[in-house]
Amino acid sequence: MYCVQCEQSNKGGCAVKVGSCGKSATVADMQDVLLRLMQGVSAYADRAAAKGARDEQVDAFTPHAWFTTLTNVNFDAGRFDALITQALAMRERAKACAIAAGADLSDLPEPATWNPGANAEEWAAAAPFAAIQRFMDRDGPSITGLRNLILYGLKGTAAYSEHARVLGHEEAAICAEFHRISAFLAADPTDMAALIAQSLAVGAMNLKVMELLDAANTTRFGHPEVTMVRMTPVAGKALLVSGHDMGDLEAILQQTQGKGINVYTHGELMPANAYPGLKKYAHLVGNYGGAWQDQQRDFDAFPGAIVMTSNCLINPEIKGYGDRIFTAGPVGWAGIPHLTDHDFAPAIACALAQPGFAADAPEQRVPAGFARNTVMGVADTLLDMIGKGDVKNLFLIGGCDGARPGRNYFHDLAVATPKDSLVLTLGCGKFRFNREDMGDIKGVPRVLDMGQCNDAFSAIQVAMAVAGALGCGVNDLPLHYAISWFEQKATAVLLTMLHLGIKKIHLGPTLPQFLTPEVLGVLVENFDIRPTGEAKEDLARMLEAA
Repeated sequence: MYCVQCEQSNKGGCAVKVGSCGKSATVADMQDVLLRLMQGVSAYADRAAAKGARDEQVDAFTPHAWFTTLTNVNFDAGRFDALITQALAMRERAKACAIAAGADLSDLPEPATWNPGANAEEWAAAAPFAAIQRFMDRDGPSITGLRNLILYGLKGTAAYSEHARVLGHEEAAICAEFHRISAFLAADPTDMAALIAQSLAVGAMNLKVMELLDAANTTRFGHPEVTMVRMTPVAGKALLVSGHDMGDLEAILQQTQGKGINVYTHGELMPANAYPGLKKYAHLVGNYGGAWQDQQRDFDAFPGAIVMTSNCLINPEIKGYGDRIFTAGPVGWAGIPHLTDHDFAPAIACALAQPGFAADAPEQRVPAGFARNTVMGVADTLLDMIGKGDVKNLFLIGGCDGARPGRNYFHDLAVATPKDSLVLTLGCGKFRFNREDMGDIKGVPRVLDMGQCNDAFSAIQVAMAVAGALGCGVNDLPLHYAISWFEQKATAVLLTMLHLGIKKIHLGPTLPQFLTPEVLGVLVENFDIRPTGEAKEDLARMLEAA
């Protein structure tokens, strides 16, 4: 087992029997095999696309398969057996599509013809062939690190694509571009310039995917509205929904209506409380708990059923809630009931059987819903405040949270920002400071919660609109970035920001292990990426440059 895809990996990678996340060596091996096969699928799909052909089943399966390999998503070896079987079948479908289209199938990359076997035992034996260590030994850490930058960026983009796809939004051009970059990766490229160029291509594609997901969410649920979200429980039966999937949340709200169950969001689903199509359900009573890394404490204390809809699952067996948690979508843990086809009846029955909250807790609320439509709706006011000097600086502080020491940096930076500045935040990094009373500027809250991690799209749109209105470039704005990196969705967002030419991003609290000093040097030279240091020193440097 060797894994460096997220901040939980041990120094030098998880060369152990069990990863820090709880992933077993068996699951890690199966994920490596699945991804190598999926690159083979893309090799055929890319050549078919060049002839104007596609297989819709292949395109639908691809983001889901990639999504299951993200950090803290699926730990169930049995599910990966099924996924590998499907991947082998999808590779044959993609091949048949390419042949039917008259595509040239000469000079295929290794993953297109690789035979890993036909069962779990044979796949386990073949796993070293697909493992990162093989490529580290063969091509060195810098080339492998750049390929991993693309690989993990594709994982993040696949997750956002899947979120949009399950809401009925997908685009053939995006599917084709995903296959193109995946097929590029399948050839095990070694040219550093080409690898950097394709990393930025992932960022460009991810921008389109985030736009697609934004359209999927707002078409289905309306544009977020400024909403004071309750953060404390109320008396009654309770069901907690975690992850990112608002379609699952909607189905749960529909299926619990009139049953006397209060529904709570958790983690990255907190922004769902601001969408009109979801907040209309009176029994969506607010948010419970904080960021994903605190879930074992939060879930153990929650007196109801829990549904995990997407990434951020932590071992549910070591606490007392293993008999009342359910998974859905790409998520899996061996022995935990997995719900399919949006049928949440087992979780609802479990919620009714649990005691629920005995009494209301003291009310506490935080503002949410400052997505692009809301902010752009008051663009004139914002520009006027900037022009008059009421707002001198903007800070984008957020991203993925995590458990390692050093993440209080983002809290310390946020609360230290000058009173004449606004803080835009998104992702679960907001939980570090979103309950702090940081005041307002002429009635505008200083902390503007823009939503989930994929709502980086909103932040980007706002930044570009402000720059356009002021007649300057984005890098000329008094806008400063402090991004908390954790896993692959954050990698995709970072690549999008680099694609847009955004510079001077403070990234931390630790840098990805797959970015070797040589690769980091290239990124620093081209984009002035800055590892986070001491919050006060970084803040002083940001303000000096403004």
